Amino acid sequence: MLDFDLAEMYGIETRTLKQAVRRNIKRFNGDDFMFEVTRDEYNSLRSQIVILDIQGRGKYSKYLPFAFTELGVAMLSSVLNSDTAIEINRNIMRAFVAIRQLILNNPTAQIKEINNEIHDLKLYIEEVLTDYNDINENTRMQIELINETLAEMQGKKALPSRKQVGFSAPQYTKDDESSQ
Repeated sequence: MLDFDLAEMYGIETRTLKQAVRRNIKRFNGDDFMFEVTRDEYNSLRSQIVILDIQGRGKYSKYLPFAFTELGVAMLSSVLNSDTAIEINRNIMRAFVAIRQLILNNPTAQIKEINNEIHDLKLYIEEVLTDYNDINENTRMQIELINETLAEMQGKKALPSRKQVGFSAPQYTKDDESSQ
């Protein structure tokens, strides 16, 4: 991020931000914290803005801006002494803790475990469905055997008639009536 963007974010003037950086330059040694943009880079950035706001004297700095990396932004928030800078520094530290927690509680291990469970469930369901299909096949075969047996029985002679079972009313004849 460029210094003027950070100054706006922190609610301070760009010159105040640059002054704080220059007073604590040892904290920003190395390109992994910040670097000063070259004249060509700055001109190419300015040329991307089609309409320049020319109101107000000193609107555009004659000094080249600083570009800060994420480490530089974290260091800058600890150098500046404002309520906004303190709050941003706290949020940065919370973000670091959250990232550490994310690394420690590796979600990919949990995802792998869930994938293994899903795989096991799929295998179990396939086994159950195979058993179910086997049962259905056995049932179908038994029904076919029953139907074949019934067809054979119908094709054979009729079953011998059986004597009726149960109570039957006595049948009277005319001879029975005369004897009474």
